[in-house]
Amino acid sequence: MKGTDVKTVTSILLKLSRRRRFQVREITLDMAPNMEQTARICFPAARRVTDRFHVQKLAYEAVQDMRVKARWEALDEESVQIAYAKACGKTYHAPVFENGDSRKQLLARSIYLLYKKESLWTESQRVRAGILFREYPDIKKAYYLSMRLGLIYHQCRHKDVALTRLARWYDEVDKSGFLAFGRVARSIQTHYLEIINYFERRSTNAASESFNAKIKNFRSQFRGVKDKAFFLFRLSKIYA
Repeated sequence: MKGTDVKTVTSILLKLSRRRRFQVREITLDMAPNMEQTARICFPAARRVTDRFHVQKLAYEAVQDMRVKARWEALDEESVQIAYAKACGKTYHAPVFENGDSRKQLLARSIYLLYKKESLWTESQRVRAGILFREYPDIKKAYYLSMRLGLIYHQCRHKDVALTRLARWYDEVDKSGFLAFGRVARSIQTHYLEIINYFERRSTNAASESFNAKIKNFRSQFRGVKDKAFFLFRLSKIYA
């Protein structure tokens, strides 16, 4: 199938017999409306589960949005300082923090540590995070909000408990007033029934995502595919 258009995908999946389609009991998917519509039409007996990694990814991206915004502000401020120093006939020297980073370097080099748990930081990342959180307390608060969402998935074993903790987390996001977390909150509010279905069997589509990544990597080695049948044959020999 080319693309994810509902009409295209359903026209192929509906070729399966009704009995076969009703045997499907659970589907993990992202929050794309076309995927949800396809699953609802083709597999009406299946429980839909919003994949946990797509939910967590939204929170991580919200933190990164705040970091990027702060970096642009730092770049603008530095440009003004450089122009002022030039007008005064002086050479501008950017101030640096105790780890040797300038402000814009601090924000650029913090990209990876904001994706990781605090326990997995290296020593240099720990120092950089301390400076970042001292200078930008909002980023610190947003980082711990995103980590607490991950803890809900990691610690909760029952839907009722998960729903309660998710509601509390949603309230924290609402009180924080962070615009970057607005789409996270809206997505959770819209898909909360499918999100908490994860806690029934803790199913993810990680295996499918991994397999898809292997296919893309295999395809990129040949700069695209001309003979689709032969490509599928080679793929089946390697990964089947």
